[in-house]
Amino acid sequence: MLNLIELHDFAQPELDVYARLTEAQLRNRLEPEQGIFIAESPKVIQCALNSGYQPLSFLMERRQIAGQARKILEQCGDVPVYTADRPVLERLTGYTLTRGVLCAMRRPVLPEAEALCADARRIAVLENIADATNVGAIIRSAAALNLDAVLVTPSCCDPLNRRAVRVSMGTVFQVPWTQLGASPGDWPQPGMERLRRLGFRTAAMALREDSVSIEDPRLPAEEKLAIVLGTEGDGLSPRTIAACDYVVRIPMAHGVDSLNVAAASAVAFWQLRAR
Repeated sequence: MLNLIELHDFAQPELDVYARLTEAQLRNRLEPEQGIFIAESPKVIQCALNSGYQPLSFLMERRQIAGQARKILEQCGDVPVYTADRPVLERLTGYTLTRGVLCAMRRPVLPEAEALCADARRIAVLENIADATNVGAIIRSAAALNLDAVLVTPSCCDPLNRRAVRVSMGTVFQVPWTQLGASPGDWPQPGMERLRRLGFRTAAMALREDSVSIEDPRLPAEEKLAIVLGTEGDGLSPRTIAACDYVVRIPMAHGVDSLNVAAASAVAFWQLRAR
């Protein structure tokens, strides 16, 4: 039976997750052991449910209850559904809801990198990428191009950031991922050592004079390869590049100096796939 709650009082503490808590607070404050994240749009929420994620509450336009969200709500029993018309929800959240539906969900307990990557052959490592849109797009490419896992450094944008989840189109619930270390000091040297113990050779994506072309035949021939991608603008840190086994460039034409990291990731994932 639907547990519908009409919105009349924006001060309800149950609405904090949608209106007043930052991404960092959602991650750490409400559920110290696991935390909460927000999934946006019916398609993305359905992907999360299919992957076993637990819904805690919904916030949605009234018209979506019998519309695009109907099948989702049928699966979720008496989970609270806070509802109003679109203008009211926009005043509450401060932004337009994609497809008119948000869902607060419990965060999973992340596995250790060693367990996640034990049988992997191709993984991506995201170093300090700050833009949620880029993280979501990279994860979507990782899913489409059959990477085995994605690892994010401690200073990287959270893959369960609302925008990252939305841009990934729900693939963040399908591609295995975890954080490589708990604090900034765990990368690059300690993280690189963990990758080496797992048998990975590492390929830093960077435009340098001493780099090799992405078409170098040695790269796809590697049994286990970690493709390391850096933050917007500055790219990978010099320490990370120095610690990698390969420095790899995508050849550019027409004077273009580089690709956006999300676009570069798709090229790299395809070209460096295991053969």
